[in-house]
This record gives sequence, C-alpha cells and structure tokens, in this order.
Amino acid sequence: MESSKIKKIIKLGRFQFVIGGFLFFCAGAFLAIFMGAEFFLSKFVLGYIILFMAHLAVSYNNDYFDVDADRYNSPTKVSGGSGILVENPELKEYAKWISITLICLSLALAAIFTVIFSYTAWFFLFVLFENLLAWFYSAPPIKLAYRGLSEISTAIAGFLIPGMGYFTLMGHLDIYFLIFAIPMMLYELLFINSVEIPDMEGDKLGGKITWIVKKGRGFGFKIIAISGLLATISFIIIYFMNIYPQIIDFRVITLISLIPLTFGIIGFLKKPNDRESATNLVIYNIYSLFIAAILINAYFLYIVV
Repeated sequence: MESSKIKKIIKLGRFQFVIGGFLFFCAGAFLAIFMGAEFFLSKFVLGYIILFMAHLAVSYNNDYFDVDADRYNSPTKVSGGSGILVENPELKEYAKWISITLICLSLALAAIFTVIFSYTAWFFLFVLFENLLAWFYSAPPIKLAYRGLSEISTAIAGFLIPGMGYFTLMGHLDIYFLIFAIPMMLYELLFINSVEIPDMEGDKLGGKITWIVKKGRGFGFKIIAISGLLATISFIIIYFMNIYPQIIDFRVITLISLIPLTFGIIGFLKKPNDRESATNLVIYNIYSLFIAAILINAYFLYIVV
C-alpha cells in the first residue's frame, strides 16, 4: 500500500479525540484508586486498550456512514469529519473493515479481561454496550445522529468512558462513581454541541437531526454555557456532600472547572451566527475542555504520588 494512502487511513482515526477519551478514562481510574481499589498496571493497560479500540472505531465508522452528509461540510479542527472519504471514496471499505476489526478486538479483549481477572459478566456487557453505542451512532438501522439522539448518546459516553476506568480497577460501578459521572456527562454535552455548531448547514442538508440544526447556533452556545455551569455546580455540591475521601479537595476541581465555564459564557454572550466566527469560539471550547481534563488528572496524579 502506498505511504500516502496509509497516512490518509491513519488520519481517518482523528486521534485527537482519542486523547480526550484517555483523559476521561484516567479520571475514572484515579477515582477508583481513591475509593480503595488497588492499582494493577496490567488491568489499567488492558482496560484502556479495550476502550481505545472501541473509541477509535467511532472515527472510522462515523466517516464511513456519514460520507454522504460530510459532502456538505468543510472539515475543521473539531468537526466535519476527516474529509478523507469524501475526497478518496476508494478508501471507504478500508474504513468500514478497520472499524469492524477494532470492535471485534475490543470485545475479544473484554472477554479475556473478564476471565483473567475473574470479573462478572457485567464488565463484558458494559464494553458491549460501549461498542454498540459507537457503531449505531451513525450506522443503520438506528442511526442515532440522524434521529435527534446524538447529544443524548454522547452524554451517555461521558458516563461510559470514565466508567470504564473506574470499572477496570474497581471491578464494579457504585454510587460514588455515579455521582462523579454527572459533571463528566455534562462535559460531553458541552463537547458534542461544540463540534456540531460549525456543521449546522451541512448537517441539515445531510439529513442529520441535531439540536443545532433544529434550534440554531445560538441555542447551541446556550447549552454549552449551561452545561459548563451545571458541571461547576456539580463539583461544588460534591464538595459539600463530603462523601469522598478528604484527600480529594473538590474545591481545586471546581476552580479548574471554571476554565470551560468561562469560555462557555463567552460563547453565550457573543453567540455568533456565522460559521467562521462560531467555529473559532467552539475551538476554544474544546481546547478549554482538554486543558481542564489534563489539570484534573494532574491534580489526581499529584495526590496519588
């Protein structure tokens, strides 16, 4: 295979989003450690590889099933797909089979993980649900992104991704994770609305039914600000609940949460309707979310060390 073709296939993976998934996974894993789980490097690595396969599959199957809709969008740093299959339709089959292979590997490794570490079948079912959600986000017959469910399904991913980190080390999910997952889900809601804003016109022509398509970019910026605000409020409430080990100071996490909240408020106040200005703002939203995730994990690592 030509090197140029290999580069395009790699670009289809949009690895910048996989990095975000790793940060959310780590946050869940750190929480498990704080709640008494013993850290095993083998569990951590294999657990993340299982998630990595499922997460990476999303990029390939989304580009495969969204290729007709993506013809109406111009790719940006955070949206519009990779654009590879629109310009190189001969790579479509590669995208489909890479996605299927990744999902099969994720499920196979989940089965191995379950047996090796004597976990219940719930772990495998958890991974199975992750992969089904990833596949049917764009794939028929469910096509969540085309039925007005892209935001809800992405918010659920905010539960599943850090949940995978917690489940991997703890061996189960519990109320402590469920509470922590609330702001994580809100951040995924912030994320999906950010990446959908630049594609409003193209998504409408391509048949996607998103909140942005139905209600406009101004509504999207409002949801982004509200999501950031509710996430910050969630961390404040968690601090006053006093149910987590005192080693975790949720005031620090609350301060970190002000970063995406600040950019969310800026977007809400400006709420530009033109694509170029709106895209510039949501890029800052995505960057602020990445920075917040990095800082939260850095704080957790500081506590552990």
